[in-house]
Amino acid sequence: MVLARGQRESEDTVASHASALKAHRQNVVRRERNRQLRSRLRGSLRAIRALVDKDDFAGAKTELKGTISLIDRMVTKGVIHRNAAARYKSRLQKRVTASPAK
Repeated sequence: MVLARGQRESEDTVASHASALKAHRQNVVRRERNRQLRSRLRGSLRAIRALVDKDDFAGAKTELKGTISLIDRMVTKGVIHRNAAARYKSRLQKRVTASPAK
């Protein structure tokens, strides 16, 4: 069984019947997966912002393609809302395609 961060194996749940126990196990797995995806997204956003700050717009454009793919994947899995995804993509695109001359 996959345990969430900070959860002990012997920890009892409120659930007491089979379907509730299974639902709890599923929630634990999903929560961990969602946490990992959100962490990857934050790291990817951080990397793009760092590249833009260094005026490496070519590197930022290549990183942007993978990040947009990750954002779209998170929407289909229900990790983030589609409007939040559109906002992320719009703001990233605006930063990356900003004039290098400033």
